[in-house]
Amino acid sequence: MRRFLLLALGIIVLVGIEIVKVYFIMPFPGSQVEERIKVAYFVHNNIWAFRLIGLGLAAYPAFVYLKTDRIWVRWPVVVVIGFWLLVAYMFNFRFLADKMFVQPEVKSMKPSSQNTVPMKDLVVGISINGESRAYPIEIIGYHHQVRDTVGGKSVMVTYCTVCRTGRVFEPTVDGQPDDFRLVGMDHFNAMFEDSKTQSWWRQVNGEAIAGPLKGKVLPSVPSEQMSLEAWLSYHPESTVLQPDSIFLDAYKGLALYDEGKMKGNLEKRDSLPWMEKSWIVGVQVGMEPKAYDWIDLTARRVINDKLGGKALVVALESDSATFHVWERPDTLTFGYDAGANILIDDKTASHWDWTGTCVEGQLKGNRLTWMQSYQEYWHSWRTFRPGTLRSE
Repeated sequence: MRRFLLLALGIIVLVGIEIVKVYFIMPFPGSQVEERIKVAYFVHNNIWAFRLIGLGLAAYPAFVYLKTDRIWVRWPVVVVIGFWLLVAYMFNFRFLADKMFVQPEVKSMKPSSQNTVPMKDLVVGISINGESRAYPIEIIGYHHQVRDTVGGKSVMVTYCTVCRTGRVFEPTVDGQPDDFRLVGMDHFNAMFEDSKTQSWWRQVNGEAIAGPLKGKVLPSVPSEQMSLEAWLSYHPESTVLQPDSIFLDAYKGLALYDEGKMKGNLEKRDSLPWMEKSWIVGVQVGMEPKAYDWIDLTARRVINDKLGGKALVVALESDSATFHVWERPDTLTFGYDAGANILIDDKTASHWDWTGTCVEGQLKGNRLTWMQSYQEYWHSWRTFRPGTLRSE
């Protein structure tokens, strides 16, 4: 009986630790709703100690049972060991994040004349030192990150489809370049692990939340999300990331993501405001974050507001996909002329285009100050920016 209990306990430890290692950092039921990163990181870094304990408990009893001539004793042990090996394989080679979402093998950037990505597709766009590049969300959403060099600067373009968060960072820690692999999720947000210290970093803000570098933050790179058509109209010289032919079937799984028509609970869109999966536009000024409901913005097109002591304007283009946030003078508020597809200020009736530039009227030549903003699921924005304000 003692031998059997040791074998059972050993198998429970061996199987359980493999499951726990992955469960806390992947979107399984109940795994993402509490503060469990400390436990997950401890298990991750001590996995071999737990494995050795399990093997130490189970090895001798298993050896004895396997040597017996009694088939009814030997074969159940074979089945149990086989089950453990299957679990170990699945949770180390199939269910790990970087095994499920593989990095692109071919990174092809093409000018608009050679582009094959539909113009309506959403992209994360960046411009550095006169060079512009666009990364379709339905491509980087599968890979979770794409490494590139833009304007002589190394960048890490990331996207988490479960949070609807596109972020761009410099892949450097304390000024030193590093590599990052997708390791799992925290509160439904993608996490990356650096290659040097194995610290874990949140995708939503580039902050290290576990490991030796906890508290450090990756340098962020300004980015914009809009339709590819809009991006190329403002940056006609831009190149566009093309689909890697090896992953065409994987990309098809996100074919409805841009429009918010996914069926799965993780990536669907709620149809009512301020639900878990409702879309918002998020802005933060200093320590004050605020969210603007996408449905309200679609109806109004332009929202004039103040945040953190700054006057701002949130505006949505006629394609109902391309949004902008600018700082505006206190003396001006803006409206939308649907017929001309322009913004008009109430004080001088000057006309402003979608780059925030006044193109006609008394204020011609003036330009509004661009502000970083993001489209995001409401559950993500409020989770990672506690105390956030909601638009009226």
